[in-house]
Amino acid sequence: MDTPPHARIAADIKQRIADGRLRPGERVPSTRQLARDWNVALATAAKALTLLARDGAVVAEPRVGTVVAERPGTPSRPRPGATAEHELTRRRVVRAAIEIADAEGLSELTMRAVAGRLGAATMSLYRHVGGKDDLVMLMVDAAFAEFPLPEERPEGWRARLETSARVQWAAYRAHPWMAGATPLTRPVPSEALLQHSEFVMEVLQGTGLDAATRMYVMILIYSFVQGIAAHIELEQRARADTGITDEEWMTGQEAFLGDVKAANPAFSQLLDELGEFDLDLDRLFEFGLRSLLDGLARLVEPR
Repeated sequence: MDTPPHARIAADIKQRIADGRLRPGERVPSTRQLARDWNVALATAAKALTLLARDGAVVAEPRVGTVVAERPGTPSRPRPGATAEHELTRRRVVRAAIEIADAEGLSELTMRAVAGRLGAATMSLYRHVGGKDDLVMLMVDAAFAEFPLPEERPEGWRARLETSARVQWAAYRAHPWMAGATPLTRPVPSEALLQHSEFVMEVLQGTGLDAATRMYVMILIYSFVQGIAAHIELEQRARADTGITDEEWMTGQEAFLGDVKAANPAFSQLLDELGEFDLDLDRLFEFGLRSLLDGLARLVEPR
């Protein structure tokens, strides 16, 4: 006898829970999402969630949705100095999440990990944040807020854009995971980032540039900083995965570089002239920012 569709869906989610793809406290796909993914009716998807709840695999959390239940026999145990339930606040949750992302990267951030760091039950976090997506948004806002823009506004478009870029670079330097959490095409609704937009737009309004060009200038500055900052986290992740530094990795590429030099004479000459070249991201940021502003000067101040 064929297994009913709702039972197959429930079994799939149980398997995801068993192998760690879905962890205690994390949201499971909604009824609509399950219906789309499995091409079934909403009633069938709802029946699957009902079956999971009956089996104790998931629980419904008010204002959050359906989340994976805490595993029997593995409750979160308070650590010495852990945050008591009545002392748990949104600020503490966000700060703990930032500490995890700073140390281990955004990929290792889960609601369970945050709860473990605080010594609290995973479910208790949902009284303060709506879930991981909501938490990441709050983290970005809190991290950028650590690096405020100056109260005294610099005069001139160039000084204003340069100041914004340097403040953003300092924030990404301190919290590299943010580069992967603020996609250009899906901007994070962050008050701190909106302050940068206002900071830049105030001065661009007086340049005579049209609205679309002003928007592109603002986006260009943001994406330039974010683009270089992304490599900070990528290097941290590569070092964690391989256990070797970027210098050690390059040393292991000597045979490949030999082949490259043999097949590409112009690039070979460049490498010979460079000698011991150190790719310093801070120097690259300085070079790129200066070049970018010089290029924009031809647009903003045409002769």
